[in-house]
Amino acid sequence: MAEKRENVVMFPFMAQGHIIPFLALALLIEKTRNYKITFVNTPFNIKKLRSSLPSDSCVQLVEIPFNSSDHDLPPNTENCDVVPYHLVVQLLEASASLRPVFKQLVEDIIRQQDGQRPLCIIGDIFFGWMAGVAEELGVFHAVFSGAGGFGLACYYSIWLNLPHKQVKKDGGDHFLLPDFQEASKIELTQLPLTMSVADGRDSWSIFHHKYLPEWTKSGGILFNTVEEFDDIGLVYFKRKLSKPVWAVGPILLSTENRIRASMGGATPEYCKAWLDSKPENSVLFVSFGSMNTISPSQMMELAKALELSGRHFIWVVRPPIGFDINSEFKANEWLPEGFKERMRESEKGLLVNKWAPQQEILSHKSTCVF
Repeated sequence: MAEKRENVVMFPFMAQGHIIPFLALALLIEKTRNYKITFVNTPFNIKKLRSSLPSDSCVQLVEIPFNSSDHDLPPNTENCDVVPYHLVVQLLEASASLRPVFKQLVEDIIRQQDGQRPLCIIGDIFFGWMAGVAEELGVFHAVFSGAGGFGLACYYSIWLNLPHKQVKKDGGDHFLLPDFQEASKIELTQLPLTMSVADGRDSWSIFHHKYLPEWTKSGGILFNTVEEFDDIGLVYFKRKLSKPVWAVGPILLSTENRIRASMGGATPEYCKAWLDSKPENSVLFVSFGSMNTISPSQMMELAKALELSGRHFIWVVRPPIGFDINSEFKANEWLPEGFKERMRESEKGLLVNKWAPQQEILSHKSTCVF
């Protein structure tokens, strides 16, 4: 009888910025440890992933039922890429409803394996509830962050302490993190809108206050980072949670472009050809991520500054705050008159809608600033 392979169950939050590093980690574990990987997500995301798996991979993609309409979300809303920004918190809240069905899924795995429990469950930073499920089933659990330790430490501390509330009340413009003094001062202007307006009673605060503390039930935290330059953030979590912290990065996904292809934007080949035509260390890369954007006035000023700098640049543009981030980008409304045309004619700037192949741009010899 063939020996049963150890099973690792993985479940990322329904957003490309979470799914992609999770899949990269899954493929790394499969390659280096020869474990069986059960990769869980909602039907829409699993369907997109099927064509992205390498032909030699045996990662098992498993669908978990989810009906967005049951949570006052638009039909077929299963990924942050298709959710208006103001509804992202509803998707977060809705994901917590997956707890009982995920527990049943793991119980089914145990039963199918004649009582053998998975080696571990690796859950998302937003799925604090998953640690409780693993505890109930007697399975080791780890949190995995596709981001670095320092940034997540700031995020974790701000949401649990809301230190900016008093500063805003006092009329100040910066604050310190009470449990992360190493971060130095943080300006109020650095906060995204959801944090800036948080007062403990808003939906984002309520969600984070309920699920971030659940990390203490986990067996440890994995970070897609390098310890040598992210030690400050990693030490914060060791101290804060009294749990093991492992830097397992950098983990990159060679099939990321295939996953992203359905989103539109510029192809790696097009961006590489444009960058190849520019001098070494001459291009600025501007991107705020797939879920974030800036105000209309900031967008206008940034465009003016880029043009006045005389530098070559690639700018990933999305509609500004106040507009559907997934809608069409209206250059004539949100950028200086004739800006897009001037950049195209002069070949000084490349404006990319929605998504650009970030790894290829950052690793190109012509790129000098991000």
